[in-house]
Amino acid sequence: MTRRSSFHPTPDIPGPGQESVWDYPRPPRVERTDARVVVRLGGQVIADTTGAVRVLETSHPPVYYLPIADFVPDALVPTSGSSMCEFKGSASYFDVHGGDQVVGRGAWTYRTPWEGYGELRDLVAVYPSQMDSCEIAGERVRAQAGDFYGGWITADIVGPFKGEPGTLGW
Repeated sequence: MTRRSSFHPTPDIPGPGQESVWDYPRPPRVERTDARVVVRLGGQVIADTTGAVRVLETSHPPVYYLPIADFVPDALVPTSGSSMCEFKGSASYFDVHGGDQVVGRGAWTYRTPWEGYGELRDLVAVYPSQMDSCEIAGERVRAQAGDFYGGWITADIVGPFKGEPGTLGW
């Protein structure tokens, strides 16, 4: 059983074929993946790619960034507002359209990422909790709690994960 404390989390022990988010670096690392990534909204596939990257940061499930070109036309509509990442720079947001659904600010991008994160240019991340589903290599992902970070949890990732209640101080 994992003990969870807001200041001293005890990492879960990875099993065969698993990775621990506590082995991920800080600052985060960008890593290419050839896994097929599919995003659905409004009953439609809005993105399907084998050209994604994942961003790995200590205590966080990976965040998957997909080529903007691999989204269906009109799925991403730029919207107002921005946020700042201490590592990647200023994020811009999109409203995400699929079928008859619209998710306000459901996706983001770094149009001019900071040094060391240039690979994120022209890539878009979505909040998996706000989509019908997100899949990696056919596995449906669970969303990272709290919706602030947008991490994608699969069976091969173990935590505990930042974002869950009591993790603000990590």
